[in-house]
Amino acid sequence: MKYNLVVAGGGLSGVAAAVSAAREGIKVLLVEKSGCLGGAISNNLVYPFMPYWIKPYWDKNLKRNYLSQGIFKEMKLRHDKYVDDCKDHEFNSEYLKIVLDDMTTEAGVDVLFHGVVYDVKTVNRKITEIDITSKGQKITAEADFFIDATGDGELFFLAGCDFQLGRESDNLCQPMTTCFRVSGVDLDLFTEERPRLQELYKEKQANGEIKNPRENILVFFGVGEDVLHFNSTRVVKLDPTNPFDVSKAEVIARQQIHELIAFLKENSNAFNESALISIAADIGVRESRKLKGVHILTGDEIINCTRFDDSIALGNYDIDIHNPSGTGTSHRFFGDGEYYTIPYRALLPKEYDNLLVAGRCLSATHEAQASVRIMPICCCLGEAAGTAIAIAQKTNTNTHNVDIKALQQKLKENGAVL
Repeated sequence: MKYNLVVAGGGLSGVAAAVSAAREGIKVLLVEKSGCLGGAISNNLVYPFMPYWIKPYWDKNLKRNYLSQGIFKEMKLRHDKYVDDCKDHEFNSEYLKIVLDDMTTEAGVDVLFHGVVYDVKTVNRKITEIDITSKGQKITAEADFFIDATGDGELFFLAGCDFQLGRESDNLCQPMTTCFRVSGVDLDLFTEERPRLQELYKEKQANGEIKNPRENILVFFGVGEDVLHFNSTRVVKLDPTNPFDVSKAEVIARQQIHELIAFLKENSNAFNESALISIAADIGVRESRKLKGVHILTGDEIINCTRFDDSIALGNYDIDIHNPSGTGTSHRFFGDGEYYTIPYRALLPKEYDNLLVAGRCLSATHEAQASVRIMPICCCLGEAAGTAIAIAQKTNTNTHNVDIKALQQKLKENGAVL
């Protein structure tokens, strides 16, 4: 199979990359390891969207200035046609699967589900083809350009690109988390009981009755009239790129789910009629491999709200670091009206002229990635990468000398903000 572009990874960044490129008239293959698009939303049950607008975040009386628009905004608007009264941060993951199918189909993207990239062929500074396994078959895909939107940087790793695993001091990554949902909860009563439950949780954790190292119970509303979404499991000191470590983490996280549900049923009247209804199919990964690209985005650049000449996306989500080695979560918030830019060079590997990286495995330090990693921003990075490839294909250039001004202009024409 020969394409202009192959995108590895069908999360929001991969879908945005594939759709944006295909809409410019180039032939695109999107390879996804699962049976649906959406990535963290679909496979890891990640919810909700973290704020993607200028602070103050939650004041409904103030007009919001949205930092993530373009294809992300289109995804959200199309989703909201299915769901009544859906807030900016809310979504129904099942309807989003349908939306993403529709968008890729309408754009003419070839989608290969149940496909895993396992080998890469290169010549000089170009990737020439990748080998994919699916249903016991080997599929070889040739292309002029490639985008790694796998989250774990699997494509650039196989191609031999330089990368950083986890934080620079010890290679530990932010904890892995398996999200889950419980129905039949009296939400009003839970809201009243919540402060007491948080204190009791900490007491039981201190005396060893709670094994989960997370410092509190993290829960979100908005997924149903009597449903709570939990983002509360925490598996530390395991490598998200090691298949045996990830397998161990899946079991540990499900043990923590049982532990937390037992705690709530025993100590909260709000859970008297509750039932566990959903556990994420795959454990969620906040951080793993990060490209060491032409530019490595730093925490200081984000904190200083740096304006890059080659900006291709914006953000102001706080530097949100879940302790890689145990309890505690640190935050560095941005002030009202503050935001940073993300440079095109942070998507650009040093080693190849036809590869870009989009999503949470971009070129960034541990601190910077902790802010950039949220889904709305990753979606915008994907749109920028796909648009850049389309321009490079049409102008017979490459990822290193593509016209940045033309890229920025096209992104603006398509509704992105820079």
